Amino acid sequence: MALSSTQKQLAGLMGWLLVSFIAAAVGAAASIQARPFYGQLVRPDWAPPASVFGPVWTILYVLMGIAAWLAWREDGYRAARQALALFLLQLALNALWSWLFFGWHLGAPAFADIMVLWAMIVATLVSFWRIKPLAGVLLVPYLLWVSFAAVLNYSVWQLNPHLL
Repeated sequence: MALSSTQKQLAGLMGWLLVSFIAAAVGAAASIQARPFYGQLVRPDWAPPASVFGPVWTILYVLMGIAAWLAWREDGYRAARQALALFLLQLALNALWSWLFFGWHLGAPAFADIMVLWAMIVATLVSFWRIKPLAGVLLVPYLLWVSFAAVLNYSVWQLNPHLL
């Protein structure tokens, strides 16, 4: 039995949200024991408390999944293949960052990763914008947060050379 258009769109939305949250889960696996590690790090005064990160990332992953779905639904995966490949690449880089920073305590590689991630988010945002402007707009909060996170990553790394 063929899916109706509404069912197909709902399945697509759920699929892209699932892909986004799988990346979140991979990154979260590295962060399970992050609280004690993060607590012992010297952080700049402007660093948010650890309790802020979970809710912010949850919102961002929802926005990312919706953005990917909007790009996908315009003409399907084949038409948006390059934009969606960029999306998947940046998700992998996002998950890798958590392992580099929290799992393996590697400040310099984590910073390098987040800089490449930032560039991939820009490329994804532009690609999504060309397909569906709203899809690009939904990635703006993510880009802003990762910009902030990159500065925080660098600052914490510099303040803790013995731990990172």
